[in-house]
Amino acid sequence: MGIFDKFKKIVSKKESKEEKERVETYEKGLEKTRQEFVSNLSRLGIKYTKVNEEYFEELENLLIMADIGVNTVFKFMDRIRDRVKKENITDTNYLNEVIVDELFIIYVNNESLSDKIEWAQSGPTVILMVGVNGVGKTTTIAKLAYKYHEEGKKVMMIAADTFRAGAVPQLKIWADKTDSLFFGKENTDPSGVIYDGLEIAKKENVDIVLIDTAGRLQNKVNLMKELEKMNKVIGRIIPGAPHETLLVIDATTGQNGIVQAESFKEITNITGIVLTKLDGTAKGGIVLAIKESVGIPVKFIGLGEKMTDLQVFDIEAYIYGLFKDMIGHE
Repeated sequence: MGIFDKFKKIVSKKESKEEKERVETYEKGLEKTRQEFVSNLSRLGIKYTKVNEEYFEELENLLIMADIGVNTVFKFMDRIRDRVKKENITDTNYLNEVIVDELFIIYVNNESLSDKIEWAQSGPTVILMVGVNGVGKTTTIAKLAYKYHEEGKKVMMIAADTFRAGAVPQLKIWADKTDSLFFGKENTDPSGVIYDGLEIAKKENVDIVLIDTAGRLQNKVNLMKELEKMNKVIGRIIPGAPHETLLVIDATTGQNGIVQAESFKEITNITGIVLTKLDGTAKGGIVLAIKESVGIPVKFIGLGEKMTDLQVFDIEAYIYGLFKDMIGHE
């Protein structure tokens, strides 16, 4: 059992201090989902000592309730039924291991989708942040700025959400708090602001530029044109940029978050997803649903309010955070 054995090693040694802290952050952040999902899964194992059709039906409902997504669940159930048949599995305890294993496989899916940030080979790395208002986009930018500043990088924020009241000064506050350079102007063309900001970033030898954008999805055509213009301006000043376009989604909105991901994917090239407020929901399965629905990797997840609670996404730590109560208890 590949992934399950790996988890047992994590339990027994938790290698470095950094690894231990990361695993603990995932454990704590996914507590709500784990309590609901795993406790239901355990109850299912007590109710049914043998695998049968009623067990499958309840398992399917349980997975849908965890917001893994209906299509993902159907594919997943086909794989589970197939393995049960091929391996002649009757014990529900052992099947729990298979479930964990298959959830990991369904996310990875033999693809080379990277959860790593694409860094510029020279000059500033430009990250364009998109997402509807209220998902935590500005605080995510602040947390990214904090992370990269702590890693010794020179960070700059550009406020291209120019028409929303208070957006520019709000980002300026976060720039000051995170020791980041800042450029922004209110009530003006966002692409012009980006142009001027990137010119400063080049002169100041900035390592990473985080660009905030407007969070309007009501008029897709306008937003598409705006983002196209931004991309052209960015590419003109820094060839090959933006290096990343990260879509910020509030995990507590569940399936609505997937609708947002599909909408943004239609209007611009999204390279990665940031899932905020994952600690505030019992439906942490949305990580699997988003990957399955839109085929875009989750690059960061928000597991709390603190600056350090934005974590680089790690599928192994995520699955472990969900299922740790089942590991070593068979």
